[in-house]
Amino acid sequence: MSKPFPARLHPILAREAPTAVIFRRGPSKAVCTVSWDRRNDRFEVAQWLHGRIYERRADLSADGKHLIYFAMNGKWQSETRGAWTAVSRAPWLKAISLFPKGDCWNGGGLFLDNRRFWLNDGCGHPPLQESDEVSCDPSYAPSEHYGSECTGVYYPRLLRDGWTLRERRGVRFNACTCFEKTLPHGWTLEKTAHEQVGAPPGKGCYWDEHALLNESAGTVLAYPDWEWAEFDNGRLLFCRQGSLFAVSIESDRTLGSPVELFDFNALAFSAAEAPY
Repeated sequence: MSKPFPARLHPILAREAPTAVIFRRGPSKAVCTVSWDRRNDRFEVAQWLHGRIYERRADLSADGKHLIYFAMNGKWQSETRGAWTAVSRAPWLKAISLFPKGDCWNGGGLFLDNRRFWLNDGCGHPPLQESDEVSCDPSYAPSEHYGSECTGVYYPRLLRDGWTLRERRGVRFNACTCFEKTLPHGWTLEKTAHEQVGAPPGKGCYWDEHALLNESAGTVLAYPDWEWAEFDNGRLLFCRQGSLFAVSIESDRTLGSPVELFDFNALAFSAAEAPY
């Protein structure tokens, strides 16, 4: 009997609040949101969905209060038409604004500020319900177009959050885009975002790997098993094998020992209602 793949993780950090939402996926048709208080590294499961959430098309408002995401459950005759964009009160999934889509092109979006968002509309998904807590800004569009699926939201989100796009290489269906972020003591965190048909087992067609480089020290550290990484409040954070870790950067040659903040592998589906 084959060993199950570890949980897949994708955190999104609030830019103006010490909170985050983590998408935890596994098995393939089950996903939940987990709240993360970055002041004390406390984690709480919010809601599960029987379906798929495309975490690279999601975003969190700067104050951490609202979440936008794109999901698919394949119930094409339902009122959500089987695939939809929703805005919710983070970290919950229950929609306060709901946009049925009916297919998996485009979808999701980005927050422009705490209350306005851009809807990655594509061929259109008119609202089924809208909340006055948030509003869609139809005049906005990202300055660059990176495709009609996950890259169309994910890459603008990375650029907004302080990453620099260094290069794009490869061919259609087997390409990658390299981003980098400057860290203390001369280190650079490199994120290689793959767009690949026939990806390695356990990866989707969009997946990331990471490396740490220190040019002055002549050091290159490759971390192909880091599925997510970010620098936040003096800590290098990364996800590996279904767990979230933090590590300190101590000098231009030395990293601290990784500390596991939470192991998400044991989480299992449990129905929960949003408190609103």
